[in-house]
Amino acid sequence: MTEAVAKANYKWRVVDIVVAAIIAVASGVIFWGWDIVCAVPLTLFEGVTPGFEGLLNGFWLFAGPLAAIIVRKPGAALFAETLAAFLELTLGNQWGVGGSLIVGIIQGLGAEIAFAVFAYKKWNIGTTLLSGALAGVGCWAYYWATNPGWNGLRVTWYLVGSIISGLVIAGIVVWFLSRAIAATGVLDRFESGRAQARV
Repeated sequence: MTEAVAKANYKWRVVDIVVAAIIAVASGVIFWGWDIVCAVPLTLFEGVTPGFEGLLNGFWLFAGPLAAIIVRKPGAALFAETLAAFLELTLGNQWGVGGSLIVGIIQGLGAEIAFAVFAYKKWNIGTTLLSGALAGVGCWAYYWATNPGWNGLRVTWYLVGSIISGLVIAGIVVWFLSRAIAATGVLDRFESGRAQARV
């Protein structure tokens, strides 16, 4: 993890904005596609025990951690998750403004906090895992707040499932995806790409 600590550079370049936006747009399309096909798996998981469907939330959580670990600028996670959620909403789905955009902003804030607590100086798998987990907590917080009728068991299962899903999809998968993208050389203008080249 030679890239774990890097000199902070908070200034956004045009290329940072463009790449973060590309990640957000691609993620938003994936979010929207998952909206279309998620009804059956959500029902199946909820059938195991109410709240268990939180294990599927990771498919809506990865935009922020991915943008952050690649662009490595303050606000990248919030920007990408918000833009992706906005695109998902614009394309049309069953969740509406709250279940798309508002929860997306909260998830983005959760993902952002993981990098902020280390002053945007740690860009390793541990921070990426934390980012995915906190995005999951953000998702849980929104749905708990908007579903006051949930009992304690469902709230707990949904929290645990959302964190696990965030750790796996928005944490582990995002980390290795970012490494694979960097290995192609397309991120040579980013510290994330140069760090991969030094490994």
